Amino acid sequence: MTDPVFRKSSYSGAGENCVEVADLHRGTALRDSQNPTNGNLPFPIAEWTAFLHSAREQH
Repeated sequence: MTDPVFRKSSYSGAGENCVEVADLHRGTALRDSQNPTNGNLPFPIAEWTAFLHSAREQH
C-alpha cells in the first residue's frame, strides 16, 4: 500500500490554518499541514460526501 498524496485545500489561506486532503481508495483523509507527522483523519466515502454536501449548503 502506498502513502496517501496530500494536497492543500483550495479553501486554505496563506496563513497558519491550513488543511490538506488526500484521496484514498475508499474515502478521503485530512491532516493539518502545519503538523503533517501527527497523522491524518480518514473518512469513508459516504461520510465525506455528506460533509461536502453540508459544507456547500452552508456556504
